[in-house]
Amino acid sequence: MHTNDDHIKLVNSLVETTIDSADGYAEAAKDADGARYTELFQRRAEERRSIASELQDEVRRLGGEPKDDGTILAAAHRAFLNLKDAVTKGDEAVINEVEAGEDYIKGKYEKALQDTDVDPQTRRVIEKAWVSVKSGHDQMRDIKHMLKH
Repeated sequence: MHTNDDHIKLVNSLVETTIDSADGYAEAAKDADGARYTELFQRRAEERRSIASELQDEVRRLGGEPKDDGTILAAAHRAFLNLKDAVTKGDEAVINEVEAGEDYIKGKYEKALQDTDVDPQTRRVIEKAWVSVKSGHDQMRDIKHMLKH
């Protein structure tokens, strides 16, 4: 049986990863080759910041102190740090880096959703965030495949 602290830790972990994702999209928007993907990346960054805010509200509801930044150690963040190098290789390389970050965040949310001992309200917040995460992942995957053809 999970304690309230376990729920707070789980949601805060998602907060950090989601902030990493938002930061990665913001970086991708700055480094994108021309304006082709800039707007898309900016929109996704804003969407991820909104998700992080909703997750932070859930941490507060649970009585915890929400994380307010990502973690340098997160694989998603490391993948996005490679964007500056990838930019010199064109949009396909940037999309590959973004998609790698999306694979990481998708896996993190899938793992959280497999936890059957999560507070029902917390689960609803995670599921709502998951819809956006899955949409972002699938969009980057589809763009990646389109660029290969």
